[in-house]
Amino acid sequence: MKRRILGGTGISVSEFALGTMMFGALGNPDHDDSVRIIHRALDAGINFVDTADIYSAGESEEILGKALKGRRDDVVLATKAHGSMGPDANHSGNSRRWLVREVENSLRRLGTDHIDLYQIHRPDPATDIDETLAALTDLVRAGKVLVVGSSTFPAEQIVEAQWAAERRGHVRFRSEQPPYSILARGVEAAVLPAAQRYGMGVLTWGPLSAGWLSGRYTAAGDVSSAGGRATTEQHKFDPSVPGNARKLEAVRDLAKLAEEAGLTLPHLALGFVLAHPAVTSVIIGPRTMDQLESLLTGADVELSEDVLDRIDEIVPPGTDLNPADSYYVPPALADRSLRRR
Repeated sequence: MKRRILGGTGISVSEFALGTMMFGALGNPDHDDSVRIIHRALDAGINFVDTADIYSAGESEEILGKALKGRRDDVVLATKAHGSMGPDANHSGNSRRWLVREVENSLRRLGTDHIDLYQIHRPDPATDIDETLAALTDLVRAGKVLVVGSSTFPAEQIVEAQWAAERRGHVRFRSEQPPYSILARGVEAAVLPAAQRYGMGVLTWGPLSAGWLSGRYTAAGDVSSAGGRATTEQHKFDPSVPGNARKLEAVRDLAKLAEEAGLTLPHLALGFVLAHPAVTSVIIGPRTMDQLESLLTGADVELSEDVLDRIDEIVPPGTDLNPADSYYVPPALADRSLRRR
């Protein structure tokens, strides 16, 4: 497994990172099987593991903690905070009050005394970025967190956080974790350039675009009958939605391209993400051992310029075929009270 340096931190991480969202009630509820999958990933050379407190309400962190017993020192461990962890409004967000409490909960669930990369899962319009960075700075000084990062932040808020850190003398975000795939290339326009401008590492998620690039979908009926997220998030899967129809058409063209290149569609998708010069590591999120093994065989794929050019013809750079796949809607657009007098 090849390695890259995470931003300017000097931390060496594998080009594939293991995402653990699928371990626990949300995906694979068998703890022993999930631990075996994690161990297999580590044995294959993956040393970067990413989770979040909100994944299966903390269960994912607990499973990962079991898996890392005796192997913690060999792993670059990343987790996130922001999402709701209880009915109280103060059990979520990016406030100092919540972060200093939730980091302790994550440390307990993970069975460790420090987190290598602590990420803010989403922006929080109710909390000044200065407040968040001040709290994170204290956690770094206390040794509970070594490096901090953001996740799914728009470019303007990445820049604002960098400026606030410089003005106030806080630790700065050293990484960003955006969604990025052939079908969702919007981050290429500003997010990835902003990360490069500030020397941030980039840990991408969703390279298979929620299964669209897994090779399962070749016709509208395949998507409609898929179940799971295809049922609960129809705006991202329903083939009658224009953006999803565009995705299905692109998937067909990409499948042909992958076949011509002697690759599977998932390997084409992973190779595409890793080809961007801003990207440090790409998160793979298997639910089963078979899925992991299949993805691992693509670890050495490098796409030629010709293949990358043909991908650009199918999905132009900077394009999200379905805008709903951006996964973050600014409050100024989502909250009508911010648009009305």
